[in-house]
Amino acid sequence: MKNTPENVLDKIKNIHFIGIGGSGMCPVAEILHKKGYNVTGSDNYVSDTLQRLIAQGLKVYTKHNAKNIENAELVVYSAAIKEDNEERLAALKNGIPCIERSVMLGLLCAKYKNAIAVAGTHGKTTTTAMITQILTMSKKDPSAIIGGKLPFINGNSRVGKSDTIVCEACEYVDSFLQVTPSMAVVTNIEEDHLDYFKNLDNIIKSFNKFALKATNAIFVNGDDKNSILAVKDAKSPVITFGMSKNNDYYAENIYERDMAFSSFSLMKNGQKLIDISLSVPGRYNVYNAIAAGAVTHYLDVTISDIAKALHVFTGVHRRFEILGKPNGITIADDFAHHPTEIKSVLTAASKMGFNRVIAVFQPHTYSRTADFLDDFAEELSIADITVLSEILAVREINKYNIKSEDLAEKMSSCICLRTFEEIADCIKKIAKPGDLILTMGGGNVYVCANLILEKLNGK
Repeated sequence: MKNTPENVLDKIKNIHFIGIGGSGMCPVAEILHKKGYNVTGSDNYVSDTLQRLIAQGLKVYTKHNAKNIENAELVVYSAAIKEDNEERLAALKNGIPCIERSVMLGLLCAKYKNAIAVAGTHGKTTTTAMITQILTMSKKDPSAIIGGKLPFINGNSRVGKSDTIVCEACEYVDSFLQVTPSMAVVTNIEEDHLDYFKNLDNIIKSFNKFALKATNAIFVNGDDKNSILAVKDAKSPVITFGMSKNNDYYAENIYERDMAFSSFSLMKNGQKLIDISLSVPGRYNVYNAIAAGAVTHYLDVTISDIAKALHVFTGVHRRFEILGKPNGITIADDFAHHPTEIKSVLTAASKMGFNRVIAVFQPHTYSRTADFLDDFAEELSIADITVLSEILAVREINKYNIKSEDLAEKMSSCICLRTFEEIADCIKKIAKPGDLILTMGGGNVYVCANLILEKLNGK
């Protein structure tokens, strides 16, 4: 951290967040506010999260302005805030320390004795949420920072009175290296964010650095060779989880019930701990549940409390979230934006008894679309019909000269439309009772899902 002492949170009270309404910024700001810091923030976009912060009494400005930081002793900015932002420039001019959100996360986690950081290419949000729900229901009273809204706590953050915090740790631009966890969790490692990492070897090296920072224990997917490579020289104890009996924690007697919900026996070193029945679909959620079970069992949560919490866990916002069932047509939304995630979600959906699965996909970044074009085409073809929107640029320019039509050309039963309005009108025409309409993407495709819901409700 540049020009900022590690113990800065022990010396200040006034903190300003630029881009405070972001999904990563909001929970950090909430926790600091509830722990007694004077937190202010600014954001150009008035979102639900921003409204929630205002309702909690935070001073939030709906426009960036240099005057917003006048009383700040520390300024925190999100990755989306550029160097020429007027509030960042004002902080620099006035000698106010200015740090990126991941640095603040590391500072905050350092104030807890037990910091559990959950990382991985896929599954980290759900695994973080599962751990949080188990610890909360078992009276362990954790604090938590989750990448999506957990209905059980009605938000994506929680402030507890214990010395434990559970946080989601993102690998993009090595952000998770700012955190020094007591326990690190690696759900899996796969090629992604190649605009930054360039290749899989660099991704594994980054996860290795993250895992080696863990002071007490490392929980790793023992079925995933890349994850095992990332912890091969670990100094802290390595605890493995997965489907194979070679793992410390694993699942046996797995079977899928109605709606692709799974039940299984949670095992540890050859001994059955308890039977678990999930209320979220897909084999991928079995992995998430085993990981959460392993971490919380290590923290002395009883196996009965683990099973109970996992059974009533109904998911996280934008993770196969059912939005409505107008006229017998089910509308669901999911954050899936990588081919592996799409495969997992669509495979689960195909087993849930719907007449047809109609996928609405918003490609997320030009680089990811270009890097995995054939993989996207293959996995999206699991759906009976796929509707594509334009590629969401996010932080990029289109130096790849790629468009959604390039993906559509590689698929049959694919429709390519420009706007959410056009997509919603299309879905209204082709959807029939018994169909599942599943919107997917890492951007704002949930807006399209809500628009489809409105149109099918006749609004």
